[in-house]
Amino acid sequence: MGIVEEAHNVKVLGSGDQTIVLAHGFGTDQSVWKHLVPHLVEDYKVILFDTMGAGTTNPDYFDFERYATLEGYAFDVIAILEELQVDSCIYVGHSVSAMIGTIASITRPDLFTKLVMVGGSARYLNDVDYYGGFEQEDLDQLFEAMKSNYKAWCDGFAPLAVGGDMDSVAVQEFSRTLFNMRPDIALSVAQTIFYSDMRHLLAHVSVPCHIIQSMKDLAVPVVVSEYLHRNLGCESVVEVMSTDGHLPQLSSPDVVVPVLLRHIRNNIMV
Repeated sequence: MGIVEEAHNVKVLGSGDQTIVLAHGFGTDQSVWKHLVPHLVEDYKVILFDTMGAGTTNPDYFDFERYATLEGYAFDVIAILEELQVDSCIYVGHSVSAMIGTIASITRPDLFTKLVMVGGSARYLNDVDYYGGFEQEDLDQLFEAMKSNYKAWCDGFAPLAVGGDMDSVAVQEFSRTLFNMRPDIALSVAQTIFYSDMRHLLAHVSVPCHIIQSMKDLAVPVVVSEYLHRNLGCESVVEVMSTDGHLPQLSSPDVVVPVLLRHIRNNIMV
């Protein structure tokens, strides 16, 4: 196993001519894909990994300067693909990893046949003529809560993000992976994500994009998916699911897994 693979806990499962990369979002790890993976391994080679800063990675490897922008994570994705000698892949990115995938695809379009974005957003802060869902005051309060009592913040944020009560398995699972992050790293990652602005890069994406979104999502309003669809420089398609929450692949797998499989298997009809 190479250095990059080891640092990111890379797992390669299944077999097939096509490779699928599953990239998780903030506060989770590769286990968030547990309901999808069994449906892929018979037909595809599946690559799972943990993004740097996840609770399952070594915090000593987290470079605060490198990961102050999403580019640092995009270069990690490219490094993983290169180390595994992957010529091309279908990339499924959840939350921030949707945008990480777009950056990686702009840098190395040859490595990607399509991007499947689940709950992705080009920008979280509201702006003139743009609704991202958050005001600066919202972010100030969020970061202050993370700083003052991280465990309490995790317990409160998890049900809001997932969409459910603390007793649900999905909320408990997200709360666990969120709390596994070292608090100072979690704060840094959250700030990088919530202050990111990828709008200027969308026109440079040349790889087909499948945009999948929950009808109700605390982090990403539905209008964001339409914004991506209008502004991406590539062919794109949007599907808004009748799901609640930012982690539908964990909380509503019966709805989400068939949708993901359809977008993975089928290309955009022009």
